[in-house]
This record gives sequence, C-alpha cells and structure tokens, in this order.
Amino acid sequence: MRLPFVKMHGLGNDFVVIDNRDGRYALSRAQFAALGARRFGIGCDQILLLEAPRDARARARYRVVNADGSPAEHCGNGIRCVARYLERLGEADGGVVVEIGDAVYALGFGAGTDVRVDMGVPEFAPARIPLAVAAARERYPLTIAGQALEFGAVSMGNPHAVIAVADVDTTDVAGIGAAVQASALFPAGVNVGFLAVEAPDRARLRVFERGAGETLACGTGACAAVAIGRRWGVLDARVTVVLRGGELIIEWAGGAGDTLWMTGPATFVFEGIIEI
Repeated sequence: MRLPFVKMHGLGNDFVVIDNRDGRYALSRAQFAALGARRFGIGCDQILLLEAPRDARARARYRVVNADGSPAEHCGNGIRCVARYLERLGEADGGVVVEIGDAVYALGFGAGTDVRVDMGVPEFAPARIPLAVAAARERYPLTIAGQALEFGAVSMGNPHAVIAVADVDTTDVAGIGAAVQASALFPAGVNVGFLAVEAPDRARLRVFERGAGETLACGTGACAAVAIGRRWGVLDARVTVVLRGGELIIEWAGGAGDTLWMTGPATFVFEGIIEI
C-alpha cells in the first residue's frame, strides 16, 4: 500500500499526518508503529489520522496514535498541526473547527505559524481523569521507590499528573515518569509533567508521555501544568510555558466553567509517500 503523508511538528513534538477522510486506508496497530519508528519508518511521536467528521461544525475529525501504535485521546500540539494542514489545503479561512472524540475544538490563526486553540474546561474530578481515588484533592500522595511525592491531576481530554520540581534539568524525568505511569492510580495510563515555576507568569516543563516517552513539547501537558499551577496558587492567568522545544502561551482564568486557551506554532517539515 502506498500511503501519502505530511510530516509536521509543534515545538519539536513531531507528527505524521495522514488524510483518511475518504476512508480508503485501514491501518493496523503494527502498521502505525512501523510509521512511527525513527530508524525503520518515517519517525514521529504520534500519528494524526484525519477522518470524516461526525459533527456538522467540524471540517475534519482526527485520531491520535502514539509511536508504539497505542491510541491517545488528545494532543495539543497535534491539533494545531491539523488546523494548519487544513488551512494549507484551503479548507480554513481565518479559523477552523476540528473534532476529536466527543468534543469539537475551535482554532484561530495568529501571526506566522501560530495557532490559538480553545482547549475546553480542565476536568479535576477523579472519575473524569480517570484517577482511582475516593475524593478529589489539590495534591495526591504517591511513593515511588521509597520516595514520597505529591502530584496534581487533571484531564485536558487526556489524563495528566503534574509534579512540582525545583529544576527540570536535574529531574529524573524518565525514571519517575515511567514509575508514575505504572501506578494503579491511573487505570488508563497518564502523561507525567514536571513543573518548575520561575515566576507567576513563567514556568519550565518537561513531560513524559504515554506511548512515546519524553517529548520535546506536550501541548495538553502545558495546559495541565498551568491548570494545576493555578489551583495551587503559584501561577497567573497567562503563563509562558517553556518546553525543551520552545514556548507555549497558556491562558486560564481559573473558574469552574472557564475555557483554557493555548497558543503556539505548527510547522510543516516535508511530505511524501511511503510503501507500507
């Protein structure tokens, strides 16, 4: 099968975009993993598979598949790339609506390659994350290899645990991240963010993602970190989140029904056809 694709990235979080809105391709988990392999395939953190929308407001529906072939619910950097992909095809004029799961997201285009996204309302209820605890708390305890940790938890369309650290550069992101992911507290797995607050309007973040390991940037992870930081009272309503691949602007007023906004770039790399 000859499969056309576009390679894109959001702050180094890279994607293979496949337009399957006509339904012609049926890819297995093994084939998705082959596409994601960096030495034997195209190489990416996630595959973004566009499908025909179910909601009349949306231009496209899309699914997120991790590099190992496992499914993911959402991707903040990915949705910006989908928007720019549709704009490139002439299917978005100033903005576009994209569908994923049971939700639709409105996106607008800013200067250069920037895309601004309505990321919806953060979900802190344990059942919505999901998190296997009896009651919601601002901080949850967890012991990893004899070390006592605390984390905040939130869903931004996918599950996130956020851990406050003094220095992201000296933190064992892979070791702690994998251990947190293995915890029975997270029945659907979890993305683990390590947050260092530099000022109320600026923070550094590294994220260890499900099915991909540490990525250069995680859009939903940045949203989750600000949502948790706001609950903890350490971050302002507008925060520059510095990731290894660049910066995102996250805005959240902090109220129970307030929408969280994310602004950041989406970049084309190349396009091609792969035999799979």
